Amino acid sequence: MDADIADLSLAAVAGAIADPARSRMLCALLDGCARTATELAALADIGASTASGHFARLREQGLVERHVQGRHRYYRLANAQVARALEALLSISDHSAAPFRPSTPSALKHARTCYDHCAGEIAVRLHDALLGGGAIELSGKDYRLTDQGADLLNSLGIDVDAVAQQRRRLAYPCMDWSERAPHIGGAVGAALLELMLKRGWVTRHLYSRALSVTAKGTASLAKTFGLQRSITVAAQ
Repeated sequence: MDADIADLSLAAVAGAIADPARSRMLCALLDGCARTATELAALADIGASTASGHFARLREQGLVERHVQGRHRYYRLANAQVARALEALLSISDHSAAPFRPSTPSALKHARTCYDHCAGEIAVRLHDALLGGGAIELSGKDYRLTDQGADLLNSLGIDVDAVAQQRRRLAYPCMDWSERAPHIGGAVGAALLELMLKRGWVTRHLYSRALSVTAKGTASLAKTFGLQRSITVAAQ
């Protein structure tokens, strides 16, 4: 019976991948970034109503996960195991997935504000450093500060108790529309942006949401959070 169930499960997953539209969607997600439902439908050359059924099938088989943010619905591969399986199938078919290239202006892509917190490449790398370093950890749909994370922020002069008492979400993964990976939103994200502005690590552009990372900021982000010193300093 177990063998029969395994065979049926394999057939169901294979069937979900086999459809050309769904396989195009899956290949578009192989770079680890998220895509909106609209983008994936366009890449698969199908309408939105048709795409919704495909998304449901892929989610049902555990191949993708959905992240809802405002009016947007983002999709990404469910885990690294799915990515490895797709890469193996691509190697058999002797084809590789075409890279996705967003058309976001370079200044905004590098660093910008997202309401009251930082977004862009820098913010995503900061998010990954804090999550990978154990300063934050996922708790449901939000993040919680670990003791290590609280000590780190306090050492930087951020009053963690005051931040936690704000009548808003403490920290959560906010999908970055240019990087298609999460940065940190919420009270912690706002406190980090305020810190970076106050210390001169980043400066605001006069007529846009873009932020410039200063030379001081490059060194400080590397020293404090472990971000590589190869961070590009955006033009002032």
